[in-house]
Amino acid sequence: MAAPPASPAKRSGDGLPSREEILAFIAGHPGKAGKREIARAFGIAGAARIGLKQLLKDMAEDGVVERRRKTLSRAGALPTVSVLTIVERDADGDFVAEPHEWDAEGRPPRILLVPQRGQPIAPAPGLGDRVLARLAPADGEETDFAYTAKVIKLIERRPAAIIGVLRRTPQGGRIEPVDRKQNEIDVDEEDLGAAKDGDLVEVEVKRFGRSGRARARVLEVVGAMTSEKAVSLIALHVHGIPHIFPAPVLAEAEAAKTAPLTAREDWRTLPLVTIDPADAKDHDDAVHAEPDPDPENPGGFLVTVAIADVSWYVRPGSAMDREALKRGNSVYFPDRVVPMLPERISNDLCSLREGEDRPAIAVRMRFTAEGKKTFHVFHRVMMRSAAKLSYAQAQAAIDGRTDDKTGPLLEPVLRPLWRAYEALKRGRDKRQPLDLDIPERKVIVAPSGAIDRIVVPERLDAHRLIEEFMIQANVAAAETLERRKTPLVYRVHDAPSLAKIEALREFLASLELSLPKSGNLRPGQFNHILARVKGTEHETLVNEVVLRSQSQAVYDPQNIGHFGLNLRRYAHFTSPIRRYADLIVHRALVRSLDLGEGGLPEGIEERLADIATEISGAERRAMAAERETVDRLVAHWLADRIGASFAGRIAGVTKAGLFVKLAETGADGFVPIGSLGQDYYVYDEARHAVIGERTGEMHQLGDAVEVRLVEVAPIAGALRFEMLTEGRRLPKGERKVRTAPGRSRTGGPSRRAGPRRGR
Repeated sequence: MAAPPASPAKRSGDGLPSREEILAFIAGHPGKAGKREIARAFGIAGAARIGLKQLLKDMAEDGVVERRRKTLSRAGALPTVSVLTIVERDADGDFVAEPHEWDAEGRPPRILLVPQRGQPIAPAPGLGDRVLARLAPADGEETDFAYTAKVIKLIERRPAAIIGVLRRTPQGGRIEPVDRKQNEIDVDEEDLGAAKDGDLVEVEVKRFGRSGRARARVLEVVGAMTSEKAVSLIALHVHGIPHIFPAPVLAEAEAAKTAPLTAREDWRTLPLVTIDPADAKDHDDAVHAEPDPDPENPGGFLVTVAIADVSWYVRPGSAMDREALKRGNSVYFPDRVVPMLPERISNDLCSLREGEDRPAIAVRMRFTAEGKKTFHVFHRVMMRSAAKLSYAQAQAAIDGRTDDKTGPLLEPVLRPLWRAYEALKRGRDKRQPLDLDIPERKVIVAPSGAIDRIVVPERLDAHRLIEEFMIQANVAAAETLERRKTPLVYRVHDAPSLAKIEALREFLASLELSLPKSGNLRPGQFNHILARVKGTEHETLVNEVVLRSQSQAVYDPQNIGHFGLNLRRYAHFTSPIRRYADLIVHRALVRSLDLGEGGLPEGIEERLADIATEISGAERRAMAAERETVDRLVAHWLADRIGASFAGRIAGVTKAGLFVKLAETGADGFVPIGSLGQDYYVYDEARHAVIGERTGEMHQLGDAVEVRLVEVAPIAGALRFEMLTEGRRLPKGERKVRTAPGRSRTGGPSRRAGPRRGR
């Protein structure tokens, strides 16, 4: 929009307005003053416009004015539409804001938010929120403010509270936030309450400031961070994971009585065994196998999977049921377990303890010698575990190293299990589920809560046996409920999106590998790619990229199948002690098969979609909390090793830098792109790499590297590394940056990388 003409002003000798006149005009027409508007206002035409252009250029180079698109503003002036942070209320109760970003010297300008006329902004903004607002210079009455502003929209609400560790100072305290993206906050002495140095606290910000730290007051002392054993407290509080059972829930659990044999089949003589991690405290599945006596099924097996009957004890609508849904699943930290159900249920009444009577829902399945399931049937039973075995213990027995417990079980119990697994494995190989090879590390903590060691547990046939038996039991549950048209929550896993497939296809092409371009991709086609790179330098890289191309599995009452397992229908049935989804499936089986009390209530169909969304979210919440806790424990462990060098692999590539996973600990740390070298590095999305424009030096996902640890933030679980390994040099003809299909190139990082240190 053109600015209104100004009155003719006194001109300089060349007919141009003075700098002061131009600045006055710009100030009077914020966001509207461009070269054309200035020329029109001062009556400048013809050749004089060349002089005006040079004058405005000189003013910009001198820092007097700033160019914003086609308009000019006074240096330091804010755009007419800006992002602001509401920092306080004034004496009249009106909100005062500051620019969300302020890089200039001195204090940022104070901006008064004026009330909206007509329809108010919904939701209404509050202290600490970020808003998009339209600014105008403040008039003479508003002497304390540089601008007034009207809110256009609320962009982001501040967190209701901030979690951090208190460090005492002479003036009171300083909060070290657990979120690495948040800045430190000061607390005055009178706002500390009962908090002591080292406590994990929840604080409320009283005032946000751009110059200096914000100030806050302590709302709650979460716990004392006197040992690393308290690190998991951070994740529990940050993610809002319920970890204290309400009194009514505990009372209900304590009042529970042992399930009677009435209306159950008596299977107590069947030698079912539990095979679990050595440190497991709850045992919700037991297994048994025997050759099928039916001559029509030569070489076939009868496989039984018995699962703790949680539905008997946790009834729909009860206090325990409401709390279990709220939690969604158990959460496993290196130093503690936050169970979905009280210990009276999870570790006692529903744990399939050796030699003790326990209620269960069991499925008996018939398999051919080639591992094809031909029949299954569910039973509500009373069982008695013949033995509690660990994975390593069962495997050792099969490998010829029996002990006092496994020796008598070897021929009658363990060998039939392994022979049945061999048949099921043939069926699995024919089905070809996605077969990624991503090693998983386990953190072992000492009694103090500190890390004792980090190990990569050996993947045994004992693990695979239990995994395959559980998968088949889950399939049987889904098939039964679907056949009986009973509502349930499926475990679904969608195929990769077309965009991800195209990005993967382009990446593989850079390694001279290919995916078919037509038809629906199946897991077996991915497995073919993985098999081709097995044992090569690209094995880790390709496994990582294929994993990242996959969708996330979720719960849903609508079935779309499970892509990763290559199954048409699948539902979680085998872990009702620790997953609410499995409890729903148990109740559905009880109802559809008329197995007695504790079935799925009528009318639940309308709520299943919401429940599935809720427990899918709880699963993601638990995964994030578990991952962050391990990050913090490892950061504590490495805090005294700054300056040390480590071997690792690039586990992530972004425009801002590289994430490196250490080989020794599995810890992730960040290498800022500014520390890579004397070059300008551009993010190549298709290659999962950054490439130096001048040198062609490339750092790519999966590359083996050596890094130096330069900074540790234990509370945030953050590590910063410095790259010691030079990247591969690409020939000039291969340096063209590629973007993922469907995306435009956005260019590289905004700053030039500095010199690499410590080569």
